[in-house]
Amino acid sequence: MLEALKNKKVLVLGLAKTGMSVARHLKSHGALVTVNDWAPLDENPDAQQLVQENIRVISGGHPQSLLEEDFAFMVKNPGIPYSNPMVVKAQEKGLPIITDIELANLLGEAMIIGITGSNGKTTTTQLTYDILSEADNSNGKTLLGGNIGIPTLDVADESKSEDRLVFELSSFQLMGTQQFHPHIAAILNIYPSHLDYHGSLEGYMSAKWQITKNQTKEDYLILNVDQHYFDDANTEAKRIYFTTDKNKQADAWFDYDHQVFMWQEEKVADRSDFPLPGEHNLANALVAIAIAKLLDVSNASIRHTLQHYQGVDHRLQYIGKINHRNFFNDSKATNNEAAITALKSFTTPVIWLAGGLDRGISLTEIAPYLEPVKAVVALGETAETVSDFAEANNIPVLGKAQNMDEAVNLAMTNSQEGDTILLSPAHASWDQYDSFEQRGDKFISAFEQWKKDKGE
Repeated sequence: MLEALKNKKVLVLGLAKTGMSVARHLKSHGALVTVNDWAPLDENPDAQQLVQENIRVISGGHPQSLLEEDFAFMVKNPGIPYSNPMVVKAQEKGLPIITDIELANLLGEAMIIGITGSNGKTTTTQLTYDILSEADNSNGKTLLGGNIGIPTLDVADESKSEDRLVFELSSFQLMGTQQFHPHIAAILNIYPSHLDYHGSLEGYMSAKWQITKNQTKEDYLILNVDQHYFDDANTEAKRIYFTTDKNKQADAWFDYDHQVFMWQEEKVADRSDFPLPGEHNLANALVAIAIAKLLDVSNASIRHTLQHYQGVDHRLQYIGKINHRNFFNDSKATNNEAAITALKSFTTPVIWLAGGLDRGISLTEIAPYLEPVKAVVALGETAETVSDFAEANNIPVLGKAQNMDEAVNLAMTNSQEGDTILLSPAHASWDQYDSFEQRGDKFISAFEQWKKDKGE
């Protein structure tokens, strides 16, 4: 494939991180690259950078006349829909259209582990990577990439045959695959998502199923036995099932009676080994465990990683303990649905830190999920709204915090041993912070400062 790229004309449609990576790697393999991006050159730092690297850039629109050139294929940014006129015209002309993961499959030599689904992809991918990274793999490395923020080509192009590539894969990426071939593929779950892009739930499911399109009987496909979307779908891969339902059987399952993670009839780890709360995180852990067991990772190694796993930054991230109070940073919870997921994850008493940018959205739909909440610290622009909501549901309000230091202090001085202190704002961050990441980082800093000054 490397020789086949030399002097081939390739069109890269769309920039951002993925397009930049694709353009650079294609050029490094001798392809004659043309990048086409919608944003004008003077407003497009990425395009300006590629011009300096002697890569041809056509910006400020998608001129269909560009397709008159003799391109061998197009690499489309996953975020550009197939309904885009430039893409439609390319399809009409018979120009092959792929996404970055197809190139990663062609250029990389390593085994691919691909993880997709509607929810939980990032947590499961990161946990799988952590388990495999810490396990012995003789001379090989485990590399992380994909929809997790690391372009697939950046890791695939440097990989060797003894390595393992762990990719988080979106439906947008999978829709453009032709020869993509993971040795282990996992579909965590399916919920209606991105229907504007795929046109229907069936279109969305079809894109997800592309992950197993080229698998053989030597490969594995991990599926959720609690859902039935793919019961009748065809694959040559060996099906491996997981479940969090105590009444169902699967290869990877959770024994609720003994609170242990199981692989077939073998105990792998205790629930207490894994700090992330919630049934959804049980499912995420079971998939990572299944992948690890298929690759012969020892239970001791799996347990060690589970015990030290903090989760994905700002997504129900366990950040530590002060005086027997557990702290969780869920700053990415910028809406009601995400906050509900967080609150449903706890049975211990919760001091809930909530509030942020005022978008005029009611909190009423959260009310049925307030059972674990013993008190609230109200934050930001909607502090008054959050306070009124808490009081209407007979939950004490500890105060309206002006910043995260004040919020942590209010929570700590009004809590007891065994309580959980949870930042899950249910609002965007832009009233006080540049991003949800900055908000979460401020919370972590306040936690660390309190622990340093007053913790046992």
